[in-house]
Parts: sequence; structure tokens; C-alpha cells
Amino acid sequence: MNPRLLTTLALLLLLTLPTRYVAAQRDYTADSIAFVNADWHTDTLDGFRFMHHHFMQRQVFNSNQYFSIIEIPSGSSSRLAFVADSLLTTVASFATRDSALAAINGSYFDMRTGVPVCYLRIAGQELGENTPAQHDSLNRKYYQYATIRLLPSRRPRFVVPDSLRTFERTMPDSNIMTAGPMLIRKGMDIPQRLDRRFVYARHPRTAIGLKPDGTVVMLVADGRHRGEAEGLSLPELTRILHWIGCCDAVNLDGGGSSTMYIKERGTGGIVNHPADNGRFDTGGQRRVANAILVTKR
Repeated sequence: MNPRLLTTLALLLLLTLPTRYVAAQRDYTADSIAFVNADWHTDTLDGFRFMHHHFMQRQVFNSNQYFSIIEIPSGSSSRLAFVADSLLTTVASFATRDSALAAINGSYFDMRTGVPVCYLRIAGQELGENTPAQHDSLNRKYYQYATIRLLPSRRPRFVVPDSLRTFERTMPDSNIMTAGPMLIRKGMDIPQRLDRRFVYARHPRTAIGLKPDGTVVMLVADGRHRGEAEGLSLPELTRILHWIGCCDAVNLDGGGSSTMYIKERGTGGIVNHPADNGRFDTGGQRRVANAILVTKR
């Protein structure tokens, strides 16, 4: 084939590639340095640490971002709990009802009915199942490929389930929450489906992870606030979790659901900027089906 034609075809292919593939070739050294060396606002609370920072000079992924992070050391007396309700409820209401120290939103649900669309078991009771795809009743959906087990100590452990929707029913744990996708497993990135807007578009994100020393990380990245907080793609979220030091990490429900609550902090406990009201304030909480709480032993 004519070399000139080959060059033209290569350029056309590059131009038609989604920007997510081109961006993947960037050197993120400056971004990681800006993230790690930022002047984080840090608050040491009862058994955990809360940090937040507003990046306003486009230092992270050439965008403005707002991050809220909880870190629970391995020796802390604070523990996790899953909660759910048949009626959609705000994260703040879940937290105050159970006298929690902190909380984030949990896994996915049907916004019309409030029914979980991922497997959920709390205190031994099955409250949700992995809903089937339209033409595949056996195998799970893309966002159902990460399972969080709460051990008897109520510390989390992560499992990559097999493709069968019913896999979690074989697990003996009393408290199980499935979400996904898994982002990091044993220090390695889990490949993502880059043909899906769910993966490559920027949205508010919520994630939970573990550091090698057993520290639990809970993160909310705000989004859909133009000029204030643009949100993250899943590859970008994965990078952030690596920079924090996670060796395992799971993507939870995001978008308008992304919310973080800290008792006696923020406005009514809300410390991030939920997106459902379209304003960069604490008033945009979405009612959700379930949440992950930080409680005392």
C-alpha cells in the first residue's frame, strides 16, 4: 500500500479514537505530585481521618476537582456496616438513624422502584439480587463484578466474583454488597470496558478501597459542577486510588448518588457537593437504597 496513504489512514484513526484513548498516553507525573502534595484539610476524628481538598488550578487531569476522603486505620475501633431501606433515603438520614460517625452511598438501585440491582445481604437477610441483562439471565452485568464482604470484625474484604449472577449465594458471610467494577486487585489495575460512557465519561464517583496495611479508604469525587468539580472517568478514579495507596478498590454507585456524611461536620453532616440539585453546595442529596456506615465497635 502507498506509504502516504498509510500515514493518512493512521492519522484518521488517531483522530477518530475517543479522547479517553489519547489521554491514556499522557504522563501523569505532574498530576500525581499535585495530588499528593496538596494542602489537604485534615481532621482526625473518632477512629478515622477525614481529608478534603478543592483543586482549582486544573492540576489534576487538566480539570478542577473536589475530593473527600475517609481513612480508617487497621487498628481503629471504627467499623463498617451496610444499611438499606425499602424506601429511598438520604445518606444523612441513614447515618443519623443509626448514630453513625460517617457514611457514603452504597451500591446501585432502580431509581423508580428503589429495588437494589446488585446482590445485597445484611445481617444474613438477602435484600437484593444481581438483576439479569435483557438477553442473558445467567451472567452478571458489567457493574456487578465486585463483591464486598464484611468479616465478623466488620472490616471489608473484596472478591472478584465469577460471571454467574448467583455466585454470592454460595458465600457464607452475613453482610455482602456487590457493586463494581473492581478497579484494583492486589495492586494491579483491572481492565475496563472503554467502549462504555459509564467508564470513560466524567461523573461524580464513590469508591471504597484497602491499603496494604489494612487501612480502609472511602472516597467521593464530586462532579457535574462545571468550573468547580468536573468528576472522573473510571481510569482517572483508578489513578487517584493508586495515588492514595490502595491495593484493592471497588467502584460504587456514583453520579447524583455520590455523597459523604461526617457527623458534626459540613452542613447537616454533608461534606461534599452532591450533584442532584445542580448547584455546588451541600443541598443536592439524592435518596438512595443503601449506604455504607462508619460506626463504633
